[in-house]
Amino acid sequence: MIQWIKVLDKLPENDLMIQIKLYGKKISIAYNQNTYYAFASTCPHAGADLSRGWCKEGYIICPVHRYGYCLKTGKGKAGQGDYLRTYPLKIEAHGVFIQIKKPWWMIW
Repeated sequence: MIQWIKVLDKLPENDLMIQIKLYGKKISIAYNQNTYYAFASTCPHAGADLSRGWCKEGYIICPVHRYGYCLKTGKGKAGQGDYLRTYPLKIEAHGVFIQIKKPWWMIW
């Protein structure tokens, strides 16, 4: 079941990137080029914590090997052959929401 889950009442004012945990998954929320993005916090290349990385020209950059992933699509830069899981994000007056699939073991 895919659903919108409220993850924050509001975004922190001075943080460009924060990490949350939802259904056992670490998800980062980053601000880049006037837009917020939500994506898996674990680098698919070597497992580094992407919440310790930085955004550059629409990409999240891994702090360990400098791999880059498009914040919008999750696709790795040319030659990488991998991708990063991204999540739809919406910001409303009453909170910040991420669209995520509820794990099958929690549906019952």
